[in-house]
Amino acid sequence: MNRIRRSRSVRAAVTAIACAAVALAAPAIAEAAGGNPVPASTVLASAKLYVNPNSPASKQSNDWAKSRPADAALMRYIAAQPTATWLGDWNSDIKGAVSDVMRDAGKSGSLPVLVAYDIPNRDCGSYSAGGARDEHAYDSWIHGFAAGLGGRHAIVILEPDAIAGSDCLSAAARDSRFTMLRNAVQTLQSSGALVYLDAGNAHWVSAGVMADRLRKAGIDQASGFSLNVSNFFSTNDNTAFGTQLSRKLGGKHFVIDTSRNGSATSNGQWCNPNGQSLGTAPTTRTGNSLIDALLWVKQPGESDGTCNGGPTAGKWWADYALGLAQRGAPAMLASR
Repeated sequence: MNRIRRSRSVRAAVTAIACAAVALAAPAIAEAAGGNPVPASTVLASAKLYVNPNSPASKQSNDWAKSRPADAALMRYIAAQPTATWLGDWNSDIKGAVSDVMRDAGKSGSLPVLVAYDIPNRDCGSYSAGGARDEHAYDSWIHGFAAGLGGRHAIVILEPDAIAGSDCLSAAARDSRFTMLRNAVQTLQSSGALVYLDAGNAHWVSAGVMADRLRKAGIDQASGFSLNVSNFFSTNDNTAFGTQLSRKLGGKHFVIDTSRNGSATSNGQWCNPNGQSLGTAPTTRTGNSLIDALLWVKQPGESDGTCNGGPTAGKWWADYALGLAQRGAPAMLASR
């Protein structure tokens, strides 16, 4: 019996040490959590972005390893890049879902990119329709999201298209949406998140109108704004627009989604356009003091919706991912 008790005690001690090690492995920047707003430039200066080891691209690479080795290599290139984790009404336990990502990122001391995507009347009923039932449900969801952070930092892209696409709402519903976003910014930012309010892209809403909407949505409390999420416009176009918008917002910083803008020839078509390619790999070393990061917010290979032959929005589409990689991965990998 003594040996059993000692064995259990040893196992308990080992478990405690392992848990402590994971906690310590979480980015040291977590000690700065709670600022309002968190100084993103300080956080990102030494950050390593989180790579999901179980991404669809990683699984696809394994599936093709023997039968299609060249294509598998292209999938490995995608799988090796840090990409965002999208969270919404498909997560039955939002706190647990966020916590799982944070725990996994903590093991490698890396900084995850999360997308909060549960605003009521999401996507104005289009391909990505859904979201929380009402303002109260959304507030509860956001608090669950914040609790899942566990006092650690993460980049949070807040509600892609919710501000730029708010013209589908009545004036009262739009004001309600801005209030929800403002409260979400405050809740998430004070919980350690680096919140970037989504501002559409360079060819959607004018800088003047967007600046006004961002102010109503709480940009003053956020780390900055995001551009080109799930879109295909060039980094140069978004940099120019972002710089113009930043000037109207007192120098706010921004991030750009470069996951699929390597070709930038979609001519405004946003739903699975043909001929596109991977863009610049994710980095926090952008060479531009206003741009905090170039990110892959959209997972290359996930469909935009049932258009141009694609499956349901958010579903993995291996052929599309392969085309993006063939046209945009480094030449040494793309060699066939």
